[in-house]
Amino acid sequence: MATGKINVSVENIFPLIKKFLYSDHEIFLRELISNATDATLKLKHLTSIGEAKVEYGNPLIEVKVDKDKKRIHIIDHGIGMTEEEVKKYINEVAFSGAEEFLDKYKDSGKDAGIIGHFGLGFYSAFMVADKVEIITKSFKDEPAVHWSCDGSPEFSLKEAKKKDRGTEIILHVADDSTEFLEDAKIKELLTKYNKFMPIPIKFGTKTETLEKPEGAKEDDPAPTQEVDDIINNPTPAWTKQPADLKDDDYKAFYKELYPMQFEEPLFNIHLNVDYPFNLTGILYFPKLTHDLNIQKDRIQLYQNQVFVTDNVEGIVPEFLTMLRGVIDSPDIPLNVSRSYLQADGAVKKISSYISRKVADKLNSLFKNNREDFEQKWNDIKVVIEYGMLSEDKFFEKADKFALYPTVDGNYYTYEELENKIKDNQTDKDDKLVVLYASDKEAQHSYIEAAKAKGYEVLLLDSPIVPHLMQKLETSKEKLSFARVDADHVDNLIKKEDEAISKLSDEEKEKLKVNIEEVIQEKGFTIQLEAMDSSASPFIITEPEFMRRMKEMQQTGGGGMFGMGNMPEMYNLIVNTNHELVSEILNTKTAKKRERLINQSLDLARLSKGLLKGEELTSFIARSYEMIK
Repeated sequence: MATGKINVSVENIFPLIKKFLYSDHEIFLRELISNATDATLKLKHLTSIGEAKVEYGNPLIEVKVDKDKKRIHIIDHGIGMTEEEVKKYINEVAFSGAEEFLDKYKDSGKDAGIIGHFGLGFYSAFMVADKVEIITKSFKDEPAVHWSCDGSPEFSLKEAKKKDRGTEIILHVADDSTEFLEDAKIKELLTKYNKFMPIPIKFGTKTETLEKPEGAKEDDPAPTQEVDDIINNPTPAWTKQPADLKDDDYKAFYKELYPMQFEEPLFNIHLNVDYPFNLTGILYFPKLTHDLNIQKDRIQLYQNQVFVTDNVEGIVPEFLTMLRGVIDSPDIPLNVSRSYLQADGAVKKISSYISRKVADKLNSLFKNNREDFEQKWNDIKVVIEYGMLSEDKFFEKADKFALYPTVDGNYYTYEELENKIKDNQTDKDDKLVVLYASDKEAQHSYIEAAKAKGYEVLLLDSPIVPHLMQKLETSKEKLSFARVDADHVDNLIKKEDEAISKLSDEEKEKLKVNIEEVIQEKGFTIQLEAMDSSASPFIITEPEFMRRMKEMQQTGGGGMFGMGNMPEMYNLIVNTNHELVSEILNTKTAKKRERLINQSLDLARLSKGLLKGEELTSFIARSYEMIK
């Protein structure tokens, strides 16, 4: 037996590892199983090229918990280590890495979370154990070795009796980490981090029901047998070629990823690239609501089938963080800070590849089955609109498949919409005016007024629409969007011919004073307009610019106008050619005039959905009085 001192100048390196090197203690299991997987895959490679003259077989990794003795065992049948390799890899390489790490980070105060980056994965064991043993036998014809260390720089090394190839790591769990002696806790960690590791992982056994033998009676119990409980799927869908998978395989994998998710995804995108970087994965479009605060962080990031994080910010374009699925890449530098990640050239390429791949898939879905794409539009539009807003390259591609639905349930691409409305909806300044509603019910009367003119009205109701319209107006020439209730329909699309008012300028001035006297505290800006005599006498509108800025402020953005807290602003448009307006002007008694103005204003407010509570009750009572 040999004993020795690990050659480090930092005497208290183990407390530092425990306290500082790893912020998250539970990852010890992930690290040790990753090491066991590497050892197994290395053996597979060496046997395949004839360098290891042993039978590879069907190895698995086994995790055992001995609660009474407070031990966790992790056993593999991989490459194993000789005595010299233990000295080199356990005592020297990892510790020189640990020192390098500490020199670099001990004064920075950063939470580094750098795992495995300096060969330190094995030493994560000391986060939960006050003593660690390694019993290992190499595939080479050399004696087995037993290494032991109690968390100080002292270690012992002796020959072991182990006969079979591979490595067993024994953790003597510390008193402050006994939670890791619970089977349920270990199973939870294995499922979280190692669910798709490429080597089967055994954790205990389970009872399997077998088919009843022929001739068995109905009451006879079915026979059972104890089998290894393999907790992972070593060949998940993303590791296979798209050509080898059917729709049902993708759906089954979605259920494997999200067992508590009962709705099926709308469609999936299989990522598979090996140049200029390695990346595989499957992204799913779930059904999305209009809520922009939907749960993000549902995409899982793996490195060679080892779960790393579900915070993919900076790797996946932000607008796609609403999707679900898996991304696996050995080329993403996972062990560095997020700011470094976002500045990393490889990561930027990966991010733009994912964005391009998603755009191409959406385009092909649109082309191949437009009817199906239209049916799914409401469930996916938030992602696409967000992408158009945040990424110029995606905006350019999305121009071909982004849809603009009408209040009548038709769907147009922008090019189709432009061709459909340009003859009728181009104003006197040669600007194309796209009319839209955000609420079919609330804006019904305005929609009908626009349709009566032969205008097409879009239904744009997602929360980021004001931002998207701003983007479209600045990226396309001579285009403006106007909500149908932003003004009287004739003012929304101004043509050359202006209607002539029946009232003289003096009469208009008198009318305005009369109305202002009655509604002075209601907060409306009065506009007198000469309109068709069949149009409503009073119409309430919201100025497009002010309303849009307020909406943009509420969903983030909108510049420095600070309109999120501003009161609503409304215009009261008075149709000077309506006979009721003439009657208001010519009424002899102030009381009757006031009643006509209040009733007309309340009808306009009712049409706009602004009449509520006590005022609505009073209006109804007053209306009954008038029809008695």
